[in-house]
Amino acid sequence: MKSPNVNELPGNPQFPQSTLKGSMEDFAKSLSGWSWEENKLFELALAVVDEQHPERWEVVAAMVGGEKSAGDVQEHYVILLEDLLVIESGKLDHTLGEVVPFVLVECKDSICLSDNDTSM
Repeated sequence: MKSPNVNELPGNPQFPQSTLKGSMEDFAKSLSGWSWEENKLFELALAVVDEQHPERWEVVAAMVGGEKSAGDVQEHYVILLEDLLVIESGKLDHTLGEVVPFVLVECKDSICLSDNDTSM
């Protein structure tokens, strides 16, 4: 196993955050069809476009950009409202499967392995 280069570690200012962001964005888009960036633009647009604006969904879609139509953003809004109702009702299942116990271990010593170490 190759040891990571310190410049590739998260938290390092020189770590290519675009790699991490790209994978998270791909995951988010695969779940909802909306990327993380599109969702953030959607949230911002909802905050600044008046609910009574006669062309609200067209304006929101324009602010989101890309391939989202007025119908797409309106449908996304309805889904968001439905999610909020479920969360606020207390009916949300927080378990999402079996709870797996874990143990926190304090590590006071570090171990350095070389590429040639096969003892582990």
